[in-house]
Order: sequence, then structure tokens, then C-alpha cells
Amino acid sequence: MNWISDWALPKIQTLFGTKRDVPENLWIKCPHCGEMIFHQDLERSLHVCPKCGHHMRIEAARRLDYTFDPGWQRIELPRAPADPLRFRDSRRYGDRLREAQQKSGMDDAIAVAHGTIEGRPAVAAAFEFGFMGGSMGAGVGEGIVTAARLAVLQDAPLIVFTASGGARMQEGAVSLMQMPRTVIATRMVKEAGLPFIVVLCDPTTGGVTASFAMLGDIQIAEPNALIGFAGARVIEQTVREKLPEGFQRAEYLLEHGILDMVVKRGEMKATLARLIGFLRPAAPAELPVAEPVAPAPAE
Repeated sequence: MNWISDWALPKIQTLFGTKRDVPENLWIKCPHCGEMIFHQDLERSLHVCPKCGHHMRIEAARRLDYTFDPGWQRIELPRAPADPLRFRDSRRYGDRLREAQQKSGMDDAIAVAHGTIEGRPAVAAAFEFGFMGGSMGAGVGEGIVTAARLAVLQDAPLIVFTASGGARMQEGAVSLMQMPRTVIATRMVKEAGLPFIVVLCDPTTGGVTASFAMLGDIQIAEPNALIGFAGARVIEQTVREKLPEGFQRAEYLLEHGILDMVVKRGEMKATLARLIGFLRPAAPAELPVAEPVAPAPAE
């Protein structure tokens, strides 16, 4: 019997009051520079390190909240087959899927919502990288198609925030079929005369890059985002050359004409609103039609 923990400590707590509950994660370490940031300061900076400017990865719901005006609404997405191939490696795919759903509180790796951006209507889809690396399976394909249909229905631009490791290997050919499917969804938006804007976040790779993510009318990226198809090591082994410094980073792609702009997270909402204003200008107010005046009777 430990008399300190079993007898003395309860007595002290009775005299001076119980220990206050201290929330965890009050301080977050920047993965780039190592700076310790108070959680409230990090929230105010939209999860961008105030010291080095590193843009940390954020959840899909937080991304939508940073983008839309207050009052935006998230829509329920159609459910895709949970495990079409009954895939198993070291674990069952169904078990991995349920674990990801419990941790993220999402059905799959994408969230779709509609609302206004500085007063301008828009539909947006955001990837959840924490859900199996934001991989694109049938559920994500359903999300992109649903977002495109909603944009056409509401006559609003479609914005997609990508953050993905590529196609979901556990769904095999079903996952690969989402590449042409999402491309068709983007055509649906463009044929309706609506803007399609893609915001490439860290990381955007694999089958997502090879499909709809590079088909935006406007291509935007967050600073230093990793964007590419294959990994740098695979490319170096294939071409047998050393890749340039910063290869596959947003600034390098902007310099070589792959992107239209690199925008900081704090300026993203205003930039999107400005672009929507350019691409979807408000209709001019109709002037009242003057009623014809009857001529005065002749005397």
C-alpha cells in the first residue's frame, strides 16, 4: 500500500480542492520550424505558423468553415459500397474503413457543402487527408459527382480543395474508375457555363492529380504544397537524373506555368470571392421602364 497516493494525496486534495482538468494540446509544435504555438493563436492564424508561415494540414470541416460565410450547410452524400472487393492485406479493408470513420467522424474522405463566400453563392468540396490519406475511392467519386450536380442545380461555381495521396488501392479498379468519373463531373459543370476552381493543398498526388485536380478553370495552391503524380524518388529512378530543388512544390509549379497562383490561407477566402466576381459577375439591375405619356388633347 502506497500511503502517499492512497491517504496523503486525497487529504491534500480535500483541503485545497481537487485538481483542475487541464485540456490537452494547449501547445502545438510546428512540424516545419519546431516553434511551439498556443492553440488559440494557431486558430486565429488559420493553422499557419506565425513564425515560418508553414501551412499545416487541416480537417475538411475546418477548411469549409474558413472558406464560407457563417451559415453554410453541409450536405449528406450517397453511400458507396463499403468493401466491394472484400480486400484484405495485413487487416481487412472493412476494419480500416470503420476505424477511419470513427476517428474522423466522416463517412469517407470528402465533405461537400454550399453557402456564400463574401455574399457570393458557391458549392465546395474538401478532402479529409486524415481519412486514409484522403485516398479516392467510390465514396469520394460520389462526393465529387454530387458536388457537381449541386453546383449545376444551384447555378453556382464549384470549388474543390484537394489533399490526397491518390487512388485507394483497397478498391482496385473501382477506385481507378473514379478518375474518368470525376473528369465527367467537371465537364458537367463547365458545360453549364459555371466556374470550376481547384485549390491544391498539401499533398495532392496520384490519381487525384491525374484526373479532375488539374482541370480547373483556375488552378490555385497553398504555399509549399506538394503536388505531383509519382513520388520524387520514383521519378529520379525512372529518368536517372537528380530533380531540381523544390520540384513538385507549389512555387516551382507556378514558375513553370502549371498553376495560376499561390495563395496564403489567410487570403484564400477573399481571393475566391474576387475570382467568382470576375467569372460570375452580378447581373445589372434592370432600370424601370417609363410608362408612355398620353399626348395632351388638342384645343
